[in-house]
Amino acid sequence: MPKSREWHLVARPHGWPTPEDFALVETEPGEPGPGEILVRNLYVSVDPYMRGRMNDAKSYAAPYELNQPLQGGAVGEVVASGAEGFAPGDHVLHFAGWREYAVVNAKTSVKVDGSLAPLSTYLGVLGMTGLTAYAGLLRVGGFKEGDAVFVSGAAGAVGGQVGQIAKLKGASRVIGSAGSDEKVKLLIEEYGFDAAFNYKNGPVAEQLAQAAPDGIDVYFDNVGGEHLEAAIGALNLRGRAVICGMIAQYNATEPTPGPRNMVKILQNRLRVEGVLVGDHYDLQPQFVQEVGGWVREGKLHYRETVVEGIENNVEAFLGLLRGENTGKMIVKL
Repeated sequence: MPKSREWHLVARPHGWPTPEDFALVETEPGEPGPGEILVRNLYVSVDPYMRGRMNDAKSYAAPYELNQPLQGGAVGEVVASGAEGFAPGDHVLHFAGWREYAVVNAKTSVKVDGSLAPLSTYLGVLGMTGLTAYAGLLRVGGFKEGDAVFVSGAAGAVGGQVGQIAKLKGASRVIGSAGSDEKVKLLIEEYGFDAAFNYKNGPVAEQLAQAAPDGIDVYFDNVGGEHLEAAIGALNLRGRAVICGMIAQYNATEPTPGPRNMVKILQNRLRVEGVLVGDHYDLQPQFVQEVGGWVREGKLHYRETVVEGIENNVEAFLGLLRGENTGKMIVKL
């Protein structure tokens, strides 16, 4: 059997994670048992939500265990199978990432077809992040034609897709925020946003007011903090805020204050709701059909930031937290 390298969490980060919180360990994955498959990972995902799982705190997903392999989305090739319906050479999506080889339960794996779309897209635009954008905007956000939409973290894997879906579905105006002038240019020139701004260039509320003088109807939140407060102030009567992520406070060491203008939720009868992709897997067939068609037709664009080598998995994750990615952050093994 092949040797495999895998990343373990060896210390729980306090504030920003450091490389010393992780260890690259060599193991032997073993033979697959009945109902299992041995997969050689080709692409693994790093995502903001993983930071929360590094804390020993109750949340919607169990904390990562210390001195055990980290988990995350991955696409790989089956090299040995003990499961009916899976054969060597098949490509599968599963959740035993952060490692070179993995023995996984076939029931938790899904076959993917590299002839229909690049394998890496099943971790991003056609994967969990894409479904999060689709379900969050259309179902949780109750988007309807003519709505004005504001997306924070709009150059990320989820945010960029939210804005484009809104445009394809008939939004009256789509505004995005990002952390660099280069990303702002991407949002407008490639993704088709009507307006975008660099949140580092001034107060978010002021820049949002200039970009959306008539207010907004849907806010898709990937950031929290100042962005959420600004959006609450800009939401029109019966507006909706979809809370997907709060990367601005993931590494905070003290509790962060909430928005100071929450009275607006009452005054404007706003609806604020969180979105977790696991609640919306029933939309998967519809999502793949519709979004896959847009991708094939060139109507929906996506970017990937690809880091080479399992040895750089942690640096890719830290880079994601620093905002160094454009689109989906992926590690190619």
